[in-house]
Amino acid sequence: MKKYSGRFALLLTVSLAATPDVAQAHAFPKTAEPAIDGTVSPAPHEIKIWFSGKLEPAFSKLEVQDAAGTPVDRGDAAVDAHDATLMHVSLKPLPAGTYKVHWHAVSVDTHATDGTFTFTVK
Repeated sequence: MKKYSGRFALLLTVSLAATPDVAQAHAFPKTAEPAIDGTVSPAPHEIKIWFSGKLEPAFSKLEVQDAAGTPVDRGDAAVDAHDATLMHVSLKPLPAGTYKVHWHAVSVDTHATDGTFTFTVK
């Protein structure tokens, strides 16, 4: 029984060492412009979010709405052609107010994450 336990422990250790960390498989925002829950002046012309991993452009989305839920982005969300961790969308002119950013990120290994954050224009 002792040999079996030792082999099992060795196999388990090797398996875990060879398995990628689950957290690395999901792309989460690392930073954003404007800053998450930040206040800006003047109003931005674009939203940029840098993620913790490379994104699959065909399945990742970025939308921005005003406090009433009306879209204020130009519908041109895209993963950056030179940096697959950056997603951006241009904005219509924004008056003072609070805006909600909705993101849906699919990493290149097909793991999906979703979230929202707000920012305020003075």
